[in-house]
Amino acid sequence: MRITILTIGKSSRGPEQSLWDEYIRRLPWPVEIREYELKKQPASSGERKKLEGEKLLEALDASAVVIALDERGKTLSSREFANKIDGWRMDGIRDLLFVIGGADGLSDAVRDRANLLLSFGKLTWPHMLVRVMLCEQIYRAWSIGTNHPYHRD
Repeated sequence: MRITILTIGKSSRGPEQSLWDEYIRRLPWPVEIREYELKKQPASSGERKKLEGEKLLEALDASAVVIALDERGKTLSSREFANKIDGWRMDGIRDLLFVIGGADGLSDAVRDRANLLLSFGKLTWPHMLVRVMLCEQIYRAWSIGTNHPYHRD
């Protein structure tokens, strides 16, 4: 299984990046994080969201399962998340593509393309921490699927 994380906004080297690098390093699956930014920032949040959505949609692989992180998405337990990933793997899906939008969220077009809208709860999280939490949950899903002792119920 290959995992790609598409995200709006560039990261700077710091503790958050060290954390997600550590979780990615532990995984047997290849993981790539692709960051996108708008060259010019539109004045309105609606226009910004639309343009960011277009950039993200251009980067989507048609055969990938797309999981969009969205505050209005489903909240899953770690075990439910692991079961989703394992189900896709058992169905022969080779590519999972996670999408993290910009500060204003995801465009409707990106939300409509997603196979799953996933929420990390109703709290607002900084985008750099969302990357860390996502990488940790992907690692946890792998550990659950392989009966690795990392996860405890």
